[in-house]
Amino acid sequence: MTDQSTIARDDIRPLAGLRVVEFSQMVMGPTCGLILADLGADVVKVEPPKGDRTRYFKGPAAGFFGTYCRNKRSVAIDTASSEGQAVARRLIEKCDVLIENFRPGLLKRTGFDYESVAGFAPHIIYCSLKGYLPGPYENRLALDEVVQMMGGLAYMTGLPDRPMRAGASVNDIMGGMFGVIAIQAALAERQRTGRGRHIQSALYENNVFLMAQAMMYETVTGQPSVPYSVKDSPWPVYDLFDTSDGSKLFVTIVGEEQWQAFCGAFDRTSWLSDPRFATGQDRVDQRGWLIPEIAKIFRQWTRADLSAVLEKLDLPYAPVNKPGDLFDDPHLNASGGLADIHLTDGRSARTPLLPVSMDGQRLQNRRDPPQIGQHTNEVLNEIGFSATDIAKLARSGVIATTAG
Repeated sequence: MTDQSTIARDDIRPLAGLRVVEFSQMVMGPTCGLILADLGADVVKVEPPKGDRTRYFKGPAAGFFGTYCRNKRSVAIDTASSEGQAVARRLIEKCDVLIENFRPGLLKRTGFDYESVAGFAPHIIYCSLKGYLPGPYENRLALDEVVQMMGGLAYMTGLPDRPMRAGASVNDIMGGMFGVIAIQAALAERQRTGRGRHIQSALYENNVFLMAQAMMYETVTGQPSVPYSVKDSPWPVYDLFDTSDGSKLFVTIVGEEQWQAFCGAFDRTSWLSDPRFATGQDRVDQRGWLIPEIAKIFRQWTRADLSAVLEKLDLPYAPVNKPGDLFDDPHLNASGGLADIHLTDGRSARTPLLPVSMDGQRLQNRRDPPQIGQHTNEVLNEIGFSATDIAKLARSGVIATTAG
């Protein structure tokens, strides 16, 4: 399988020239590498000769590898062997950044913990993506669900007596993002000092950061936080409504201009002079009466017709979509927000690009998710191994390569 051809339009690669070695698996580490790769860095993913285990996941985790490994090169090395460690060390020496998200202490066994790497590559920006930052919890293992439970997010998402995991790996993904932010800050510092840094990002602290506004609410008001599923809305209309064809729309009417536009369009101009609804806070106080009345109005409309009116009125609204519905989203398709890729089994797929644009252009997919060791020969040749050296390493099982 060959990599996707470079697109005809301008190939925006602000991090071109930056080389990253990624020792990671699952979601958090690969997300960090993906963002750097999409931004143009040369991200070399080191995996064992049998391949990253996420390649073989089934069920809800079946999409991990295809989602987070585009735009990367794969090098397959047996880092449990001394020969493989020597190869990996040589690769690290040629890189600017190292990403790892293995359990605490695991990389020390192979000599690739921060202290060891800093000894032979003091320039390296070493990014550890963990469950917890240094402190009493730092050696605990963590998953997104674990930190959502202990960090308040599951409580705020579910019912009061039934905490619920958010429907995405929010801490893994955002933890990877914060890793990228710190990496770029450390790179800017290295331009002045010439030395690297050990930076860390963690699931638990990421989740706590998400809870900052709820924590501050408790400080400011002296009241306990209430789950979003049952909390009183601070806005006049901020609710989910049924339509006549069995669909649902989330609609907000919060400002004075929005309130006036709604009342005019839906034949409720009498509400504009009703003292019960004189201010936004008055309308909040009357939600018990107001929301059922608005629900009666919206229930007479189909989703399509109601959406068209709300769009014209410039009222924020949203249908309740499932993930699969997003493939047909007109905005994502018209704006180029979904990229065509080829998975390692040959199937075609579409995947969301990074949610940013530069000069109005999205950062593109340049390489499809790689086969195991697809770039082993290529990368080893770049860092000084001869064809004879590479063949010998392959025969001994130290490396693996996939032609293509």
